[in-house]
Amino acid sequence: MALGARLELRQGQGLVITPQLQQAIKLLQLSNLELEAFVEAELERNPLLQRDESEIRPEAEDAPRAEAESRELEFTGESAAEAHEAVDARHDDLYADESLAERAADRAAERAAESAADAGPATDWSRTGKGGSFDHDGGEDFERAPTGKSLHEHLAEQALMAGFTPAEHAVALTLIDAVDEGGYLRAETAEIADRLGCPEAVVERVLERCQGFEPTGVMARSVPECLALQLKEMNRFDPAMAALVDHLELLARRDLAGLKRVCGVDDEDLREMIAELKGLTPRPGAAFGTEAVQAVVPDVFVRADPAGGWRVDLNSDTLPKLLVDQRYHQKVAGASRSDSEKTFVSDCLASANWLVKSLDQRARTILKVSAEIVRQQDAFLAFGVEYLRPLNLKTVADAIGMHESTVSRVTSNKYLATPRGVFELKFFFTSAIAASDGGAAHSAESVRHKIKQLIDGERGEGDVLSDDRIVEILKEAGVDIARRTVAKYREAMRIPSSVERKRLLKEAC
Repeated sequence: MALGARLELRQGQGLVITPQLQQAIKLLQLSNLELEAFVEAELERNPLLQRDESEIRPEAEDAPRAEAESRELEFTGESAAEAHEAVDARHDDLYADESLAERAADRAAERAAESAADAGPATDWSRTGKGGSFDHDGGEDFERAPTGKSLHEHLAEQALMAGFTPAEHAVALTLIDAVDEGGYLRAETAEIADRLGCPEAVVERVLERCQGFEPTGVMARSVPECLALQLKEMNRFDPAMAALVDHLELLARRDLAGLKRVCGVDDEDLREMIAELKGLTPRPGAAFGTEAVQAVVPDVFVRADPAGGWRVDLNSDTLPKLLVDQRYHQKVAGASRSDSEKTFVSDCLASANWLVKSLDQRARTILKVSAEIVRQQDAFLAFGVEYLRPLNLKTVADAIGMHESTVSRVTSNKYLATPRGVFELKFFFTSAIAASDGGAAHSAESVRHKIKQLIDGERGEGDVLSDDRIVEILKEAGVDIARRTVAKYREAMRIPSSVERKRLLKEAC
């Protein structure tokens, strides 16, 4: 067979995403904070863009965003569908109006502290405050501003004054870099020694001195080691206390008899030791904030309408208002002489027009998706979480005529303020659990709420419900659920097993 070159023409179809469409897709999934940063960068880059400082009133006939600012809804019907993955967005979706580990030991220790007091409620180690004790419930953390100095800066300053040799100082800085925000060392000494090319004994020696830095307990490698460092500082790390710290898993199970046996103490001594343990700080580095916590600003408001139904409004404070300065464009376009200048001005005008249009369409798309979510979940807004319906991306996408990937992007990092609180849009998408009587399916979130209600209703040992009994009760209520699913939901809510709940109720009596 002879080989030769020849010329051919072939016709085919393909998807080409222009840079402008890529930008529009990117804008959809940005949060309001990220969008503000993006707009600021565009204002600096494009001289034809300027902020619209005028007040836009929804009732004005010439307001371009009047329709996007407010919308009144009437709700009817229900829907349910199977979700499937999608990774692309069509041009029509975006422009529909156009013709185009923590370690296992640490986790066990944290669970231990939840049950630390035999004379009071369980203590949650994961909710300890900014450097506070185990008794702190974290309720005021949102009002407490972090310190101006970061934990790494604080430790580095102490390392400078610790009298290290240059080589030891380098090791200390490497160790400090491996400290997480809670104050724990998240690297192995052997790994650091191998990286720096020094003996592991040197790293261990430097670490031992660094563990004497403030705050006490910093640079520990586990929760027991952190507590031990604090007890040593207080001169309270005796053999009995050491045994208690080494057996935090018994404290997690509230096995007081086992603790008395391993510690060699009586009831009164054990009670005092547990009280001392509660006064320690399990996250010594949490008092040093790395950055200020940003409050959640909702993108959409949902309010009850006096006439019935719900009113969905965009939060105009989160919507960048931009204008294209046509007067300045005419001025600079007339003054342009070279081809490069004319091309630059033309590109700036096209980019500015596209950005203004993309921001407007982004607002309309967010409102459209939010309105459909509210329509689907109106029962939740009216009656509570028990009435949350199963919902998936395909259901919303089909209802509003968009692609699933577009809905997914719109619901990322967007928040809805409702009479029942502020929720991320993704909160309303829950999996379905079949009904035992063949009726409408139940939302997984509402089933979790029912399980929690059943367990909260336990008042004595005889009232404790096993997972099997919860399954029976839910099936009587029309929820077809497996026992392993109940156990999974219970563990996700950090609710102990029926055996542990019986022990807790027995000790409380």
